[in-house]
This record gives sequence, C-alpha cells and structure tokens, in this order.
Amino acid sequence: RMKAAGVLLILSVGLGAAQRAEGLNSRGCTNLTLVLDNWKYAITTQVKDLLLHDHSTVLPDYGRIQPLSEAVGHLYEELNALKLRLAELTDKFGDVEAFVDDARRGGPPRRRTRVVVRRVQKAAGSLD
Repeated sequence: RMKAAGVLLILSVGLGAAQRAEGLNSRGCTNLTLVLDNWKYAITTQVKDLLLHDHSTVLPDYGRIQPLSEAVGHLYEELNALKLRLAELTDKFGDVEAFVDDARRGGPPRRRTRVVVRRVQKAAGSLD
C-alpha cells in the first residue's frame, strides 16, 4: 500500500509540474508574439516617418539620374565615332592587305591603281 501511495504521489507531482510547464509555455509564446508585434509596429512606424520626413536616407538621389544619362549619351557618341574611324582605317588598309596576301602567295606585287599620263596642250600665246 505504501508503494502504491508513493507512486501515486510521484505521478500527481509529475502531472502537476507538466501542467504548469504547459501554462508557462503558452504564456511565453503569447509574450513572444506580443514582443514581435511591438517590434513590427515600431519598425513600420520608423520607416513611414523616414519616408515622409527624410526620404533621402531611404530612397536614391534622383538628381543624379540626369547627369548619368548624359554621361551614357556621351559614351554612346564616342563609341559611334570610334566605329566610323575603324571603318575608315579598314578601307585605308585594304590595299596593304592585298599586297601582303600577294606577297604570302609568292606572286609579284601588282599595282592596285593605274597611272594615266595626260599631255597638256600649251596655250597659243605662251613663250615655252
């Protein structure tokens, strides 16, 4: 009988402690939820105040967009000028490239241009 009473006593103490622990856990979760809600409210309030009163700390400086756009425009113009210059140089070196190709093949270099000699008639009253 004494053993049964001891076992019952231990079981009742254990169950009582478990019930108290469950009560504390639910209270702890409620407190944690309350703390998180308070933080959320504080953070959203601060962000709202920053957006309304000091937006430059949160948003980018839109005043820099126009100069940046102009700089990109200048780079685009310079790139187009370089492309035109490259086309000019390619045309100029076409003759050199043909000469080098002929030299590699071992053939005699040929003239790419034709020279035309014209006779100039002297005027009737000239002394020469």
